[in-house]
Amino acid sequence: MEGHQILTTTLFLGVVALTVGITIWASRNSSGAADHYAGGRGFSGFQNGLAIGGDYMSAASFLGISGAIALSGYDGFLYSIGFLVAWLVALLLVAEVLRNSGRYTMADQLAYRMRQKPVRMAAATSTVVVSIFYLLAQMVGAGALVALLLGVSSEGLKNLTIFFVGALMIFYVTVGGMKGTTWVQIVKAVLLMAGSALIVVLVLAKFGFNLSELLGTAAQNSGKGGAFLEPGLKYGVSTTSKIDFISLGIALVLGTAGLPHILIRFYTTPTSRDARKSVLWAIGLIGVFYLFTLILGFGAAALLDKDAYAEVAASGGNLASPLLAEAVGGGPGSTGGAVLLAVIAAVAFATILAVVAGLTLTSSVSVAHDLYNSVFRNGQATEAEEIRVSRIAAGVIGLIAIVLAIPAQKLNIAFLVALAFAVAASANLPAIIYNMFWRRFNTRGALWSIYGGLISSVGLVIFSPIVSGKGVDAVTGKNLSLLPTSIDISWFPLENPGIVSIPLGFLLGYLGTITSKEPSAEERYTELEVRALTGAGAEQASKH
Repeated sequence: MEGHQILTTTLFLGVVALTVGITIWASRNSSGAADHYAGGRGFSGFQNGLAIGGDYMSAASFLGISGAIALSGYDGFLYSIGFLVAWLVALLLVAEVLRNSGRYTMADQLAYRMRQKPVRMAAATSTVVVSIFYLLAQMVGAGALVALLLGVSSEGLKNLTIFFVGALMIFYVTVGGMKGTTWVQIVKAVLLMAGSALIVVLVLAKFGFNLSELLGTAAQNSGKGGAFLEPGLKYGVSTTSKIDFISLGIALVLGTAGLPHILIRFYTTPTSRDARKSVLWAIGLIGVFYLFTLILGFGAAALLDKDAYAEVAASGGNLASPLLAEAVGGGPGSTGGAVLLAVIAAVAFATILAVVAGLTLTSSVSVAHDLYNSVFRNGQATEAEEIRVSRIAAGVIGLIAIVLAIPAQKLNIAFLVALAFAVAASANLPAIIYNMFWRRFNTRGALWSIYGGLISSVGLVIFSPIVSGKGVDAVTGKNLSLLPTSIDISWFPLENPGIVSIPLGFLLGYLGTITSKEPSAEERYTELEVRALTGAGAEQASKH
């Protein structure tokens, strides 16, 4: 076993060395804010499509969704459907107009026709909150991976791993900026697709490439029979769980178009045509990947023995893919199993490193560009000052994510990402849609929709069963909520707040606008509309 751990460690260090090398190389080719924030706007549609895929196919997808499918069957696969369909909203409503009307951050597009300071303050706050939720998921995934590979259950070692990932992501952002982060994401997307394809082929080979036989075996081994392949196993138990599923679906489908770390990617392309192309490439890549998760999840249910399946359940589903890799490679203790486990774990680790770098960059850029320069310095800060503040912010945000990730390790990481989607869809999407398509929309409407969506989504999560009152697992005896079992503040019955907070974000944006006596800025809307459709003057979008 010691030799296997040496192999795993070597592969891990190889992945880290590769990404660090890319970051250092990129730093030597970067100068100025355009390179640090937007990669010099020099990435083609195909390159940016790979990078978007690398950003989007996070540990939540690779580890969390395959685990949800392994444990819940059909209902687990609904995560994949939601994540994929969401790209149509991003393509049709957001990609081109955002690329044409902004410069570096989501707030650039809003601030163009509204009062700069309050809108940028709100947008930066929302960006940081969404990014931290998403960061938590990646950190939890890192802790689960290392615990599996080193064969330990030590909380201290898991916490050390989380700290190590945090330190690495701070390094990527402060040294490589957007250019380094983008190349790390491109390399990671290729590695993830190749690693997933390998496991999928090996799983299908076990069943003679007969998908029906794979599904039948999975249903039988899961202990749930035919219900495993039918809707309702997780979300059809009660009326509340059905409503919870609708809430989850709304958040997944609408959330992508409001995710700050996805939105900022559109600024790295030279033209709006490249922005559209990048989304099309991303849809193709992500679509194939989510079909892979179907095989990975059902493959884990079909091929893992009872002990391994119990380990998957105890991890909240997060270990399904790595343990499946070990099983198809020859099983625990075999050299083939150890090699595949090490390869898939190294790929998953690369996935985590790339995504956390993108998230940290997005939130630190927003702090520097929207808060420091526009709010505190009235737009007078130099590019060098902005970049320096961005690097400091990356360190602070990284430390916050590390501290919050430690108590969140018991949660399924796909669920944590779903929360980030709910916040993004509630706080960011209403303001973006209204700003682009409603001439009368104004500053108060933007503030009400962003803060209202943000406070309601986060507040409802705090008072949901995820935080308290869920009780203990009947099998493992573990507390299923974040707070101790003695504390119960859960008056909101749903785990996913989107069904309430997303309509509320849109409603508050409407009410804030129609109740405001703010002078009309319709001429600015006309300018923004021309800019959004043509891209004319996009480079100066945030200087008005």
